Amino acid sequence: MSSYQEIERKFLVKAHFKSFAIEKQAISQGFLSTDPERTVRIRTAGQRGFITVKGPGNATGTTRFEWEKEIPLSEASQLLNLCQASLIEKVRYRIPATETLFFEVDEFLGANHGLVLAEIELPDEQTPFPIPHWLGEEVTGNPAYYNAVLSQHPFQNW
Repeated sequence: MSSYQEIERKFLVKAHFKSFAIEKQAISQGFLSTDPERTVRIRTAGQRGFITVKGPGNATGTTRFEWEKEIPLSEASQLLNLCQASLIEKVRYRIPATETLFFEVDEFLGANHGLVLAEIELPDEQTPFPIPHWLGEEVTGNPAYYNAVLSQHPFQNW
């Protein structure tokens, strides 16, 4: 279980990135609550299940409270059936940025097909990191790119 302030920057992906990936994983997730004050997410990732509660973001959208707990895959699968709107389906690629920082690049499927987003979690908001050539426009803090919003307003409907 983890509880902390999540510090994250998010970018559109504009070029080929897959050859830089060191791992990939299929992810399904849904939301029991999409209230920005207390988003509750259920996720299956490979053979693992998780429940996550996120609080509101700061003014820049970079930092917010996050609590996450691993739960049995069978329970996560059952909870996905209770989630709102449509599920988010994606493939996540993990790409090293530095020795200790990694980009997580999500290639969305289904109703969000065509959207590819990269995120990087940072130890603090001022931490520098390299900007690879395949990163595009920064969308940190833009609610349209939050997974909870994408579950209700899919990319294909934009």
